[in-house]
This record gives sequence, structure tokens and C-alpha cells, in this order.
Amino acid sequence: MTAGQLDRPCTRSSSEYLLALRDKSLNDATVELAHLDELHVTHTPRVGGLDTEYTRALAETESELPPILVHRPTMRVVDGVHRLRAAQVNGQIFIKVRYFDGDTTDADLLAVALNVSHGRPLSLEDRTAAAERIFASHPEWSDRAVAAVAGLSARKVSEIRHNAADTLLQPDRRIGLDGRSRPVDSTHGRRLAGELVKQNPTASLRTIARQAGISPATVADVRSRVMRGEDPVPSRQRGHAATGDSPQQPAYRPPQNRPAHTRSTAELGSIFDTLRRDPSMRLNETGRHILRMLDAAALVARDRQRYVESVPAHCKTQMSELVQGYAEIWEMFAHDLTSGPDGT
Repeated sequence: MTAGQLDRPCTRSSSEYLLALRDKSLNDATVELAHLDELHVTHTPRVGGLDTEYTRALAETESELPPILVHRPTMRVVDGVHRLRAAQVNGQIFIKVRYFDGDTTDADLLAVALNVSHGRPLSLEDRTAAAERIFASHPEWSDRAVAAVAGLSARKVSEIRHNAADTLLQPDRRIGLDGRSRPVDSTHGRRLAGELVKQNPTASLRTIARQAGISPATVADVRSRVMRGEDPVPSRQRGHAATGDSPQQPAYRPPQNRPAHTRSTAELGSIFDTLRRDPSMRLNETGRHILRMLDAAALVARDRQRYVESVPAHCKTQMSELVQGYAEIWEMFAHDLTSGPDGT
């Protein structure tokens, strides 16, 4: 099976299909030999073009370079232009290739997804330009779906979409990485989630999210509002619903069940030190395990920016998704601590 023969199930989002194609292109497609004269370079996701120094470094390496990816219908190089140029510099006649048999739109997006995940990293300018092209060809993709392909954070993608709003189509629904279609205006879903939370306060975030057609993060916010006796729909969205306007998709924000003020790192450290000195926490296995988890969180609180800068660009989107998912679990943990039989 070649990279282009991966079935496109109708229940999966295009971005999910594309990411599956990326992995198959790198791992499963048959390696063949192609004559250099048969290959064409007509498009590259790099705004600044090729890096001459990088090409020279590849040409001088003694180890065998990975096969390039070629769009078979057009013989256009999808991924590996630097490797192709290095082969030309070395006077090669043939080069190892894997073929992609899909359409040209998928080929263009695959070029971005592959360059984000390996090889010479795309610059922020390259990835931003790629996100803009994805918006033009797939306006129905959610911010996180675009972010996964372009190698950006969902927050950055939301900012790019907002800045280009006047020139883009604005569908009423967006398709996420999970393949689900959700409304841009989540007013109805929020109200339904609010009723479901009242009916079954212990239901999981994901269960309610499936029933209401909204994300688990939105359900967490709805649950927090209902617990505080507030409207499950924020005032800014109620205003849009009343006027019929379509609100801009906001960047991710954590649920709002926070203290009246955000505690400083020093305040959090003081609370942690108190817990750490408490014998009832230190002298049992579960308590020590919890303290170790809190100690790891304290490291992030103290030096968050350094950790952000140390994460490779192509890993940031996945890590952001993972951290947001864990943040929901921490929110539920915090709620359970104060609502259980021993809570206040």
C-alpha cells in the first residue's frame, strides 16, 4: 500500500486523515528509485526558499539520507527538496523516493505536516503562512486541527484566523482533531450542557461533551458556572446570540472557577510547604505520592517560561493538548476535594 492509498473514512476529520497520511508516508510506503530528471520542484512551504548551507551540509554527509516523498501524478517533490538538491550537487542520477498518490491539495498540506515533524524545521513565518493557506483551503477546520498540521499553538492559530477574518469564509461549524463537527457559537451546546450537569453532577466531562456537542474544556467551564449559580453562557456570547452575530472563536482559556485573585508563585509555594510539613501527608504512601505530583507542578510554576522555550516547536501543539487535558483533570480533582464528604 502506498501513502496515497490510505482510506479516507468519512467519520474522520481531514486533519486527522492528513496526520495519518504523514505517519504512513514516513514509515509504510515502499521505497523506490527515481531518476532525478523526472522530478520537479514547484512549491515549498519555506517562505525564504532553500537553505544553501543546509544543502551543502547534506551533500557532505557520509550517512545515507532518508528517501524523499514525491507526488506520483505530477512527479513533484512533496518533502525532501534539500535532499534532492544535495543529490544533484553530488552528481547522482537516481534518488530513493516514496510515492504519494493523493490529490494536490493533500500533497501541499502533507508538505507542511512532514516538514513540521522532522528534518529542517520550518520557521515561524513558514508555519504562519502555512496556517493561512490551510484556512483558505479548509476553513471548516478548527484552530487545534490547523495547529496540529502547521506546528503552531492553537492560540497562535486563533490569532491568525482573527486577523484574516475579513478575507476568509466563516463556517457556522468547525471540525476538530477528533473528527467531530461543533458549532462556532456554542450557546445552545452550553445551555444543554448546563441542564445535563444539573441532572447528573457527577457525569464526566467527556460524556456531557458528547451529548451537548461541545468540547470537554467548554463543559468544564459550564460546570464551574453552574456550581457558582451563574448562567452557563458567558455574557459576551449571550450578546452575540441576541444580535445574531457570530462570535470569533476565542483562544483557549482555563475554566474560571478560580479564587478572586490569581495566587502568586510565592503564595502557592507557601501553601505547598505547609502541606509538605503536615505529618498526615508525609507519613502515608498516598500522601507522599500526592506531594511528589504537587512538587512537579511547583517546578512548572517557578520556571514555566524556561520549560516553554525548551520544548521543540513541533512538539508544542501536542504538549499543549496534553497539558490542557490534564488541567481538566486537576480541575475535577480540586472540585472533588471541596465537594466530597470531608469537603467544605
